[in-house]
Amino acid sequence: MKKTFSIVSLILVSCLALTSCEKSYRYEQKLKVMDDNYRTYYEVFVYSFYDSNEDGVGDIKGLASKLDYIENMGFNGIWLMPIMPSTTYHKYDVVDYYNIDEQYGSMEDFKAFMAECDKRKIKVIIDLVLNHTSTKNEWFQLAIKSLPIEDCKNEICISDPLCSKHNKYCSYYNFAKEKPAGGKYYPTGTGGGYYEAMFWDQMPDLNLANLELRKDIEDIMKFWLDMGVGGFRLDAAKEFYSGNTTKNVEVLKWVTDYCKGYDENTYIVAEVWENFATMSEYYESGVDSLFNFSHSQVKGKIATTVNLKGEADSALQYGKSLININKTIKEKNPNGIDAPFFTNHDTARAAGYFAGDEKKIKLAWGMNLMMNGSAFVYYGEELGMSGSGIDENKRVPMVWSDTNKIGMTFGPPSMEKQQHKFSPVDLQLKDENSILNYVKRAVRIRNENPEIARGELKYISGVTDIDICAIEKTYGNSSIVLLYNISDETKSVNLLKSDIYATKIRGYLSTSKQDVVIQNKGTVTIPPYSIAILK
Repeated sequence: MKKTFSIVSLILVSCLALTSCEKSYRYEQKLKVMDDNYRTYYEVFVYSFYDSNEDGVGDIKGLASKLDYIENMGFNGIWLMPIMPSTTYHKYDVVDYYNIDEQYGSMEDFKAFMAECDKRKIKVIIDLVLNHTSTKNEWFQLAIKSLPIEDCKNEICISDPLCSKHNKYCSYYNFAKEKPAGGKYYPTGTGGGYYEAMFWDQMPDLNLANLELRKDIEDIMKFWLDMGVGGFRLDAAKEFYSGNTTKNVEVLKWVTDYCKGYDENTYIVAEVWENFATMSEYYESGVDSLFNFSHSQVKGKIATTVNLKGEADSALQYGKSLININKTIKEKNPNGIDAPFFTNHDTARAAGYFAGDEKKIKLAWGMNLMMNGSAFVYYGEELGMSGSGIDENKRVPMVWSDTNKIGMTFGPPSMEKQQHKFSPVDLQLKDENSILNYVKRAVRIRNENPEIARGELKYISGVTDIDICAIEKTYGNSSIVLLYNISDETKSVNLLKSDIYATKIRGYLSTSKQDVVIQNKGTVTIPPYSIAILK
């Protein structure tokens, strides 16, 4: 009996000797995952994710085999970068809108993948590239064959190929007989004439004013929605008509109206890489979401707040920015949903924003995942992977293990070798204090508290500490309070003196082994770079 007591005592002493241990986190709540368009999405570049057939390229089957991992992380949405046939590794030059790129597998593979996602109640959205196609796309190929044939002798052209007057595809693109003074135009190579291509000469821009083209695009969207896809990420939406916000908004309205008319649960999120004032105008289209660039990347509000660049980046200013964003979105579109992200396939990865400081990396992801709307996490960011410079470096292979190379991809051509400071998936899963497990807990807290994504925001002005951001979120008849400590010091907040009526810890995100605690006199203590959720 004495021996048993000694062992128990030793265990208790060992646990208490640590500032925190896994059992000390007593705040896991019942999940309240709602089946709506407020979700937590995992962005996947299939090419670099997981390879099922040992050719060095990620594929749909490989992705399907990792759905348990994605689900266990808590994500209930997946955004797939382009999966349609293409001539490039990135696949933003679409050759065929009705198929899967052969590098990624077959349509049957995709159907099986979608069935597995459906079982897990994971909503899948896919990249839909409407600004341009590949020069290898049949539309473009048929157009340039007809361009030199300017006229025909019959009212109804029966020639092969059709003349430019009767070939509808000649109006699907922006062709010009003479090279315009402005814009980016390239020779067709078929007896004169030029075509517009904003991004690359192999990606000719579409003429989205053409009604026949719009009908074809509607058929494409219907095809993928019938396949079970839950919506679309619209690439380069501000370049539909470069420099013309009014026309771009009209295009977004058309796409949104069609998709919502076909299935009201469809989710549309558009890429408008602009400052918040300009980007917010696009919400007037009725689109569900626009990516929140103002809070992303190294110069965005999250990173500058974590790095404390100046008075403008105080906790107070961060809180005000959250309230302003949500207020503006609702003014433009009462049904609008913010789409916060911190990094994506076009940006440098987050580890570089903080010189590899693990605590700051964690806090930044905590701030992103505590924002309203549908939050997005780019694959590998839950590991603190590295990647900057050329685009290929930002899309490097997911690091599943340093020892087991099964499923590892080669990565994009021209990719420069990246040195990752932090451990791969298999090791981080075993480390309760890893970046991965921090992100996992943040997603879980988000799934436990519907107020986080959907709540009405109020800044709690009673908290006067310059390093503490205090936000109340109310959804229905339930409210929670989020306290962000953005400093490198432990902070205490007297709840009774701070206009905070929450009295219990609902959960917390600590960047170290320290706990968030509430003392008997109503004072909450928050470790450095940590977030407390109270109720």
